[in-house]
Amino acid sequence: MNALIVEDEIAAQRNLISVLAEVAPHIKVAGTTDTVIDTIEWLKSHSKPDVIFMDIHLADGHSFHIFDAIEITTPVIFTTAYDQYALEAFKLNSIEYLLKPIKANELAHALNKLATLTNHELIEQLRKLSYASTSVNSTKLFLIPFKSKLIPISIDDVCFFYTTNEQVYVTTLDGQTYPMDKSLDAIMGMLSGNDFYRANRQFIVARKAIRDIDVWFGSRLSVNLTQKTPERVIVSKNRVADFKVWLGVIR
Repeated sequence: MNALIVEDEIAAQRNLISVLAEVAPHIKVAGTTDTVIDTIEWLKSHSKPDVIFMDIHLADGHSFHIFDAIEITTPVIFTTAYDQYALEAFKLNSIEYLLKPIKANELAHALNKLATLTNHELIEQLRKLSYASTSVNSTKLFLIPFKSKLIPISIDDVCFFYTTNEQVYVTTLDGQTYPMDKSLDAIMGMLSGNDFYRANRQFIVARKAIRDIDVWFGSRLSVNLTQKTPERVIVSKNRVADFKVWLGVIR
């Protein structure tokens, strides 16, 4: 069983490694990271760990930003020195949270809780963790890994999301395009249904980005946005009525 430790304090990191060796010697520490960006890069370039121990506040920001930039499919046990963050961790439906300095009996309890989860329960918790991550992000933005940086993209600045060849992209209102590590389904679950619409399997469009609409062949609609799209945004015939209701043109 492999673990990733996300912790920016050396003393706390060493304490966790020591207690982990005492309580669960079968768990190998596969890696350690101390920033949001390093954690994202580690998860993208290594095999998925079996569990992640994650400090809530890291050197370069709130660790919940990690969930905006990459889809996490590993159980997370949060660690924190501050009680006020515990409620946020539970809102993300983590497996458990631990107060620092971490004690052996509390770590053992958290690992036992993880071991008792059924596969269905684990999948459900991970789903809620992924979808709920923006609820603690008061700035409502995505952090996009791009080269050696994290690019903050406000939801208010999004023109559309698009998927092709199993890769998802976001294009902003000023025409910038970046790759994303979340599926369109996951992204739609994080957006306001009033502001964004899933036009088809390939596009999610922002209401504010709609320039005009053409009546297309077969009673379909072609939605034209303020920025150029890789292909036409077509709303199928059986979704036209729903789309018009969303726009507010049918009452």
